[in-house]
Amino acid sequence: MNLANHRTSIILAIVFAVLLSSFWFFQDFAFIVFLSLLLQLLLQPAVDAMERRRIPRGIAAAGAILLFLLLVLVLLSILSRSVVPSLQRFVTELPSIGQGLQQMPFLTELDLQQEMTGILDKLSSVSAELLRTSLSFLLVAVGKIMDFVIIIFVSFYLLKDGNSIKRWLADLFPHGSRGRVLRLFDRLLRALRIYVCSQLVMCIITGLVVFIYFTVMHLPYASVFALLSGISEFIPVLGPTVASALGTVTTAATAWGITLQTALFYLALTQINHNVVYPALVGKSLHLHPVAIILGVVFGGEILGAAGMFLAVPFIVIVKIVITDIYHERQMETRGGKDIP
Repeated sequence: MNLANHRTSIILAIVFAVLLSSFWFFQDFAFIVFLSLLLQLLLQPAVDAMERRRIPRGIAAAGAILLFLLLVLVLLSILSRSVVPSLQRFVTELPSIGQGLQQMPFLTELDLQQEMTGILDKLSSVSAELLRTSLSFLLVAVGKIMDFVIIIFVSFYLLKDGNSIKRWLADLFPHGSRGRVLRLFDRLLRALRIYVCSQLVMCIITGLVVFIYFTVMHLPYASVFALLSGISEFIPVLGPTVASALGTVTTAATAWGITLQTALFYLALTQINHNVVYPALVGKSLHLHPVAIILGVVFGGEILGAAGMFLAVPFIVIVKIVITDIYHERQMETRGGKDIP
């Protein structure tokens, strides 16, 4: 095999391997770049729409960023008034929730009192730690303000000059492969945009449904479990499972009579989300098998913790598209085909 004929494929493989490995070696820098790219993908449709109305792209990008910041402020205001007090009350009442679990009939019959006492001790220590963490949250947030500012500025320039940057990157590859590289970039960005937008919609839908259920059934901590269920959708398969288990266990301690109903509610919600809503949003664009998603989430968690679980699916999408592109190019050359410039 003549390696000279596969220069573009080799360069692509090396470049994306280096980029992905940067999340291990240069995590802060890599996360800033990745989050900036996600924000750019989220806001680009709005910027394109404004540009079609003859608004200069720079002004359109600045307007989209300002609208995003306004939305963030509104959401933070809502969360601070509803979720934060409920979360503090939930953390404070964790020991009493554990005691409620300890008094459940089937635990008494199975003689699991000693095990539950150990769990209660852990709950007490965890609750104290969470309270200390909540008090120091503002200090941590101040330390991240600079990263947030950098993400906003990088996203602005990606929105404003994204096409120019994409063409400049394509020009770094062999001349005959520029068309191929541009199409690869377009496929990658389209797949990531589909993933980000679908996950946000899933987040909102799941959070609202859980909040409505807890409110209608007069269950406590409605906003807490709505937020938990919504955020968990960013960790496919495993996240919703953990959120469902926590919601069901808490219901067993506070409202034993509807524990089975709550378990069935979470089961139905999970099945509808992943068999109806998610396929309708994503379609067959990503072509990812559930086993690949689960293994990717577990592997990402082992490497980077919670952040790795969140980034697992985007990484799998990127790797899959790049490998498919290289394989497709190899097949065309084997058959005597030629890529369209």
